[in-house]
Amino acid sequence: MKSTVTYTKGSEKLCAISEKAAVKLKELLSQTSRKEGALKISVVGGGCAGLQYEMDLVDGPEEKDILIESRGVKLVIDPKSALFISGSILDYSEELQNEGFVVKNPNAISHCSCGKSFAV
Repeated sequence: MKSTVTYTKGSEKLCAISEKAAVKLKELLSQTSRKEGALKISVVGGGCAGLQYEMDLVDGPEEKDILIESRGVKLVIDPKSALFISGSILDYSEELQNEGFVVKNPNAISHCSCGKSFAV
């Protein structure tokens, strides 16, 4: 018997998704045979500035997560991380030394020099 997961539907007010990020996420989900999957973003302690993002491909939201569906893709954010991410934009950088998903966070008051961690 399959249990039902209780999650909240969120909006792009919590975290918007750029077109470039949506295209890349669709590619990654397709390559990993998770076409119905999502990108989970978490904020954890660590890095030079105190907080950093963790991102992982998941099959869907877990208990109490927030699910955002936009541009044909899904983002999952846990409630604690949502406090730090609110108002952000998920983008994709193609810079040579910094390729990957990036969170443009208006709440961050400082970043470390490598750009991998932040403070609020």
